[in-house]
Amino acid sequence: MVLRFRNIPGAAQLIAVLAAWCAFATGAVAETLVERGSYLVNAVMVCDGCHTPRGPAGLDMERHLAGGAIMWDTPAYTVWGSNITPDRDTGIGAWSTEDIKRLLTTGVRPNGVSVAPQMPYGFYKILTPEDAAAIAAYLKSIKPVTHEMPLPVYKAAAYPVPLPGAERSIGDTVPQDPIQRGFYLASLAHCMECHSRKPDGVQDFKNWWGKGGHEMKGPFGSVIVPNISSHKEKGVGAWSDAELKRVLTEGIGRDGRVLKQPMARQRYFSRMTEQDLDAIVAWVRTIPPIE
Repeated sequence: MVLRFRNIPGAAQLIAVLAAWCAFATGAVAETLVERGSYLVNAVMVCDGCHTPRGPAGLDMERHLAGGAIMWDTPAYTVWGSNITPDRDTGIGAWSTEDIKRLLTTGVRPNGVSVAPQMPYGFYKILTPEDAAAIAAYLKSIKPVTHEMPLPVYKAAAYPVPLPGAERSIGDTVPQDPIQRGFYLASLAHCMECHSRKPDGVQDFKNWWGKGGHEMKGPFGSVIVPNISSHKEKGVGAWSDAELKRVLTEGIGRDGRVLKQPMARQRYFSRMTEQDLDAIVAWVRTIPPIE
């Protein structure tokens, strides 16, 4: 039997109610471009870490993304996390959507100057076109904050080491396959920026994949980046899925220790969906064991 609503009074309202009920029943929720961008920036990519000022009490969220307080001084560059609010004078308010997308995936500013690889654009090349547009839409939507940052100093050419499998966009849509989806999300979270860094600070995505061992120093003190490979003694191979999710969402290790910065990202990762958390765990399981 086919129901025909064309000549029934209130048919349009009835159809709208039925559609809304079906969406509720199936858990389907429409997500705007800005909402998707907020999710990526504030739950996955953790942009606050470099781009939000810090005070005695921690991150100053009243000046969200208005420029970071940490300086990176290397032989190749001296940089700070820039103001990425839509303030026209001290932020990126004059940038177009295409300008933002280009910076994210190529590291090139509108003036043609390449940023330092401290901005992990090598990991962001994997972005789907829609996710890149979503990030740009979100950054254009947030509160503009006037906060002038020191100009970057570039002393020598510096480029990111290519991330295997993330040299280009993953495609038009975010994968549904858990492992591929996990790799996509872990790339945006730039996990291997630290976990594949050798003790001397050089990234090695071939022989040091997930091994850790680099000492990181900052206002938090000193920490050694842990091994997240599937090695059962040296890595996380013996951890349960629940323990892996706990360290991401609560910042508590298997032995009960509380994580320090910069890995203490539970305030962000706890905002991720169960599907995305499960995908990251599935991807972590694929990291070959390495001592």
